[in-house]
Amino acid sequence: MKRRSVYIVIFIVAILGLFFIQYKYLKIGVSLATVQFKKNIDVASKNIKNDLADENQLTFLVGKAITNDDTNFKLSIDSIQDASKYFLKDFISYRLKLNGIDTDFSYRLIAKDSSFSLKSPNQFNTSENLLTFPIQLKGYLPETAGKDTLLELQFKNINSYLLSQLNGLTIPSLLFMLIIIIIFIWFLRSIYWQRQVITTTNSFINNLTHELKTPVFSINLASKMLEKDLDTTKKPLLKIIRQQTERLNKHIDKVLELGKLEFQPKLFNLKKTDFKPNLIEICQNFETLSNLNNITFTYNLEEGSFLIKSEINHLENAISNILDNAQKYSENPIIKLNASKHKNQLLISISDNGVGINKKDKDLIFKKYYRVSNEDVHKVKGYGLGLSYVKEVVKKHKGKVKIDSNVGVGTIVTIFIPLIHEK
Repeated sequence: MKRRSVYIVIFIVAILGLFFIQYKYLKIGVSLATVQFKKNIDVASKNIKNDLADENQLTFLVGKAITNDDTNFKLSIDSIQDASKYFLKDFISYRLKLNGIDTDFSYRLIAKDSSFSLKSPNQFNTSENLLTFPIQLKGYLPETAGKDTLLELQFKNINSYLLSQLNGLTIPSLLFMLIIIIIFIWFLRSIYWQRQVITTTNSFINNLTHELKTPVFSINLASKMLEKDLDTTKKPLLKIIRQQTERLNKHIDKVLELGKLEFQPKLFNLKKTDFKPNLIEICQNFETLSNLNNITFTYNLEEGSFLIKSEINHLENAISNILDNAQKYSENPIIKLNASKHKNQLLISISDNGVGINKKDKDLIFKKYYRVSNEDVHKVKGYGLGLSYVKEVVKKHKGKVKIDSNVGVGTIVTIFIPLIHEK
């Protein structure tokens, strides 16, 4: 639960950081867009100034409008002024678009002494934050009016326009961040749901295995009591019952031990131990078993102590599991155990001449309940818990497990456990 909270905090900080960086880049982008906008306005202003300097149909019409001269026209002066306003607006809009500026604007054509004024058909509210660019005209219009003439271009909501120019960057960035947030939330929900399922499943399995312990114990006890007065011919049947009961009991213990390791990590207490005597005892016990079952078993332990931090019972069980697998998956088992110290680690290597494991299954065999699909392997009964238990135990010892295997040749399982150096 704490780990999940840490992940959530890290994710929120990361997303906020991304938003902050995006905001900074946006400010930089707006600043650059502003510089480019002003540069385009300067170019457009020069073109407008040059075009209005000569006499042409537009300047002739505008000149009549600002001087209130209706000669050569059958229209009233008001109509002339209205027409000149729209024609001048269309001309300015055309010139702005040619220079990459496509946003709302208004204009005022005024004399410096304010004796005349020709305004754009659309006028912005003077209370709005307007950006104004004055153009000092020359040529035909000032000469016609006999006065200095100024054309003022006005723009509003320029920031909105500049931001719209950056939509190609901002919208995809925001979209990608939204996708990341959605995926992370979905991921958290999936993990939480899976954890609930796993917790419920393991709780059910643990409760079931605990419940199974009672009938198994009763069967074992009853079989021992029957052995005393049982007919000799029926003793082999009783022996089968006891063997299968013992086997079932071992499977139940294995499930319970693995459940404890996964969900009660505080129960796993590592203590400073010389593990060599324990390893010798494991080897001697397995050697005795090997002699009874026609198994060739040899072991070689490097001299000196094997000082490690360990949970002795679990580590012994893990090594016994590997030895048990080595003899189960071999027809005429030849098993070797070597223990040595290398680069501050204790290496316990167990090799066999069994059926081997193919490359596809090598990375999956440590998963809980997983069993390889080879038919020969399934002749050996089990639930895929042994190697899962081994990996969990070694992981608790801050070590690792490595498997080298070739199909039809055999398997080498190596456990690496950190050593403690004596002062």
